[in-house]
Amino acid sequence: MEKIQNYINGDLIPPQSGNYINNICPATGKVYSLIPDSDANDIEMAVIAAKDAFKTWGKLSKKERYDHIMHLADVIEEHFDVLVKAESRDNGKPEWLAQSVDIPRASENFKFFATASLHFNSEIHEMDGKAINYTLRQPIGVAGCISPWNLPLYLLTWKIAPALTAGNTVVAKPSEMTPMTAYLFSQICQKANFPKGVINIVHGYGNKVGDALSRHPDVPIVSFTGGTATGEKIAAAAAPMFKKLSLELGGKNPNIVFEDADFDKAVTIAVKAAFSNQGQICLCGSRLFVHESIYSDFKCAVIEETKNLKVGDPKDKNSNLGAVISEEHMNKILSCIEKAKLEGGEILIGGKRLILKGKLKNGYYIEPTIIDGLSVDCQTNQEEIFGPVVSMIPFKTEEEVIEMANSTKYGLSASIFSRDISRAHRVAAAIDSGVVWINTWMLRDLRIPFGGMKSSGVGREGGFKSLQFFTEPKNVCIKI
Repeated sequence: MEKIQNYINGDLIPPQSGNYINNICPATGKVYSLIPDSDANDIEMAVIAAKDAFKTWGKLSKKERYDHIMHLADVIEEHFDVLVKAESRDNGKPEWLAQSVDIPRASENFKFFATASLHFNSEIHEMDGKAINYTLRQPIGVAGCISPWNLPLYLLTWKIAPALTAGNTVVAKPSEMTPMTAYLFSQICQKANFPKGVINIVHGYGNKVGDALSRHPDVPIVSFTGGTATGEKIAAAAAPMFKKLSLELGGKNPNIVFEDADFDKAVTIAVKAAFSNQGQICLCGSRLFVHESIYSDFKCAVIEETKNLKVGDPKDKNSNLGAVISEEHMNKILSCIEKAKLEGGEILIGGKRLILKGKLKNGYYIEPTIIDGLSVDCQTNQEEIFGPVVSMIPFKTEEEVIEMANSTKYGLSASIFSRDISRAHRVAAAIDSGVVWINTWMLRDLRIPFGGMKSSGVGREGGFKSLQFFTEPKNVCIKI
């Protein structure tokens, strides 16, 4: 049984406690490796290493850091196939999805932010000939980066890359549910001869490792992606020390289809938005609002499109959906579906656990599920399920659908489908979401400010926003 190790000061080492956690493959339900059950002692070691490495790394020129990071990205690409298989096995997602989305973004994140750092401008303010102000953007120190299980390496590198290019060192805590690609990334750092102590990765439970990292007095900045409840705990721990925080949290995202939308295109995208990555993306469109004049036809079309989806072996290139992340999460999703029935919902398709054959019989598979007949304010339409479940809701007017879309505590993303571009702009401006797509979904540009409103988070990531977050602005005033 392979034992995953922590990566501290350039070395792969066991947890100081000597204890490990079972790592289960979602596709089979079987334990296939062991994860360090780390604690505050391991975090202390990692922070000491990162703090010491910052003395050198933070003083390198942008070009020197760029060279190190671009080389690291190249070595990641050399291990592309290994990372794809590991991500699929660890997470349960289809290999084709890891191959087309997750792993390409890992190296791309490093290349993008390394390049962006070379073009990160200082601000200058001239005071009518009396003085000149210029703003320095300086690294902060040790950055705590806590990433989730749904896009493991993708989101881990989305945090590590800008932190490093800005001149910080990192202590990262990947999800204990998907540690394998972070472990492989540690090995890649060694093969790339990346400077010791600049990147440190500590595995384990959130209440031990994540909490210790968030509370550590020598970690002045924390970036977290994950659930809203965990984000609240991190914010509470960090607030008394006035740490700089970026929190990208949950979503209950609306997809809105007006009567003049491109019908076939909207159907295809609505299904993709609902069920991609088994519905385990914070940006998934889990509430589908459709104008009443096309509701019946749209519902039938969405059902037919969903019937064509194959839930199966993640290794099968024809599988549209793989396994959800864990037995616990599977049971939570299934209980949410049962709750929807009690609230008066009608299951149009799906709604059950799917038992596959052979070695996959114990895997955590759920049928893609569509629910009709629920009120907009019921629990199912208010709380994040984070699984292959979407509810359909008819609407009459633009004003009504805006009110319904904004009725949750979340405000991460939304999609609007309409040929009336004026209406699309109008609705986009009125919806409480950090990201709004028009006639598409999940079309990402790494330069845009990414983040949510309300309980969907604090701060923005992406492009120069990430570099601004991972630096401290200092104004220098020169009297003429």
